[in-house]
Amino acid sequence: MMMKKLDKKATEFTVNLALLEEDGSFQCPKCGRSISPDDASEETYQIMDTKVVNNELSELIISCGKCQSIIRLTGFPVGFDA
Repeated sequence: MMMKKLDKKATEFTVNLALLEEDGSFQCPKCGRSISPDDASEETYQIMDTKVVNNELSELIISCGKCQSIIRLTGFPVGFDA
């Protein structure tokens, strides 16, 4: 997977997925756009980087497709393979 360069001017947020109660969807903290893990079109968000620890996904860094904010997703369930 090709890593995309993180824009240093973009606003950064952290979203803990363990605190979400539903299907993993959430609102962009800056612009409010709905971001769903089921949307793979890259119109809503773009994957910028991943962090894997012991073969498990520990952090996913995405960019909002509307406002380009950087969102660090944490709190993946134990056993969630990368």
